[in-house]
Amino acid sequence: LFGKYLMDHCAFIGLEDISDGLPSYREEVVPVAMEEPLKGAYEALEEEITACLKEHRGNSSVASTMLNALLAWPDHPYGFGTLYGSEFDPETKCRVSFVIAETVDLDRHQTYAKERALIEEVKAQLARGRKCQVYAVYTNKHDVTARLEQLFRAEGIRAAILRASVPTHKREAWYREQLRRGIDVAICHPKIVETGLDLLDFPTILFHETGYSLHTLRQASRRSWRIGQRRPVEVKFFAYKGTMQEVCLRLMGKKLLVALAMEGKFTSEGLQAIDGDDDMLTAMARELVENKGIGESADSIWRNVQQLRPSTLAPPEEEPKDTPIEQEDLGMATMPSLTTE
Repeated sequence: LFGKYLMDHCAFIGLEDISDGLPSYREEVVPVAMEEPLKGAYEALEEEITACLKEHRGNSSVASTMLNALLAWPDHPYGFGTLYGSEFDPETKCRVSFVIAETVDLDRHQTYAKERALIEEVKAQLARGRKCQVYAVYTNKHDVTARLEQLFRAEGIRAAILRASVPTHKREAWYREQLRRGIDVAICHPKIVETGLDLLDFPTILFHETGYSLHTLRQASRRSWRIGQRRPVEVKFFAYKGTMQEVCLRLMGKKLLVALAMEGKFTSEGLQAIDGDDDMLTAMARELVENKGIGESADSIWRNVQQLRPSTLAPPEEEPKDTPIEQEDLGMATMPSLTTE
């Protein structure tokens, strides 16, 4: 469809076209090894869900529960209780519930491996004078953003959460007010800031969770790399190694390679990633049941994505250094974005 009807009528203009006037942009995947007891509990949960997926093939309620549980539970390993699915009963003509798996509640006061890695990264960035924007996608019943805020404050890091309850037209003012109060870290769902905000004061963006929306990820990851930015921008994606979080990130990287190819940035990896999956949910269910994560790592996929942006990489012999920002430069930029990224 694209090649036959659209290619001759398209022109793609993005920030890369003026990147000579922008600082470097770098993305990196940070795989974190699970530790006990989280590792054992996760493997048991994954085994139960896998067995249920095989038993109820094609059941969307099982696939949806699988996706959310295996992505969210490692970052909030308590309060999930029993996981249920539903299916149609031809005898009663109604949908009936059945148990998918039982989750265990781990110590909510313990700081787990990925959380420690995130805290250490934030401390390292703050030591360089760089404020951080942290993203997490589970913000309701299993509120990971509130957990992160509590962990940051316990470490003496000033953090604040931007909630969806803040109206869209007041979010820029919210950031200005938090900067005036001297926060070090802003935490929110990536969708809240995916368009309309230029987070120039937060040159480091850390995805504690990514979700599985490629559009939201692309938008949110570029909030700091905008016109007016003078410091190198660093984006890091955290995921537990060997879990559904890494599978999700790897599949997102493959789909991003395809999206970049559609924009004229061609790569064999991107073309090979077109495997016929009609959505992310189907791909992740197949990965869990059939492939068990065998194949390329998420880190290798995202390195391939990074290689498609040579203009945004600093020369290896001249690593860019952060430059101090004058006091009057601390406001939020209001210049409209020139690209959908």
